[in-house]
Amino acid sequence: MDHAPTPSEPAGALAHDDPERRASDREIARDEAGLTGHERGQIKDNLRLSARTVFSVIRREGEEELYRPAMSLWWSGLAAGIGISTSVFAQGLLHQSFEGHPQRELIAALGYAMGFVLVVLARLQLFTENTLTAVLPLLAGPNTQRLWRTARLWGVVLAANLCGTFLTALILDMVVDPSHPTLAGMLAVARKAAEASGTAALLDGIPAGFFIAAFVWMLPSSKGVEIFVVALFAWLIGAGGFTHVVAGSTEMFLLMAHGEMPVADVFALHLLPTLLGNVLGGTGLFALLAYAQIKGEI
Repeated sequence: MDHAPTPSEPAGALAHDDPERRASDREIARDEAGLTGHERGQIKDNLRLSARTVFSVIRREGEEELYRPAMSLWWSGLAAGIGISTSVFAQGLLHQSFEGHPQRELIAALGYAMGFVLVVLARLQLFTENTLTAVLPLLAGPNTQRLWRTARLWGVVLAANLCGTFLTALILDMVVDPSHPTLAGMLAVARKAAEASGTAALLDGIPAGFFIAAFVWMLPSSKGVEIFVVALFAWLIGAGGFTHVVAGSTEMFLLMAHGEMPVADVFALHLLPTLLGNVLGGTGLFALLAYAQIKGEI
């Protein structure tokens, strides 16, 4: 997803109708009258994007995603499912490499961030990103067409993501020697993740959905440090043991392919509860809060 700032948005009704705001604007204009063009440029460069501007950037991206062809969404989502599996690979690699280290879990969580960095910066379709991006246009202008297109986007992307993670897990199980240290580390990480099931998976999915939506909201203001924003919040999800439906599906499918988990348990005890938690955290909490803070300004 492209997070470049949009052109300056039009002044809202508050800026026109509030006498105090108009007086403040005049004072600022007088203060800046004696500045050089370079100095005024420095001021502009150092201003943070307003909440309304961030909303406009993400809303515009969401509108573009809603009208993309289904096949484009599918192939991008499939690539994202394969790419997010990098998280499990890197986490398993570090988990195995730091065996016996007192901070093993925190270090291994750095690997968990790798798949998210790859998917987000490559602008691939990841379901949990769309719990914010695609929902803001619907909140701003609810209608039947947007509701249908949001459901279509979610359905296609989630299915493609899960197909990508399933293919990755299946190939790993078929091709890689079970005694390989990295695969052993991946299985160990997957067994740990599988401990959260049912209600626990749902509850652990809420913070994960919230954090994903939070870094999507922050990206338009990140200005060149996007990789650190994504990595920090993804690390927090991994370090906190929170559940993510797409990255977690790689772990569950790997256990299924390895004969350690029945298909019914993969979906009923892990993926479905995690999916619900991610949606509640990303849409039910963050998207609604993000929209509420700017509703009076648009």
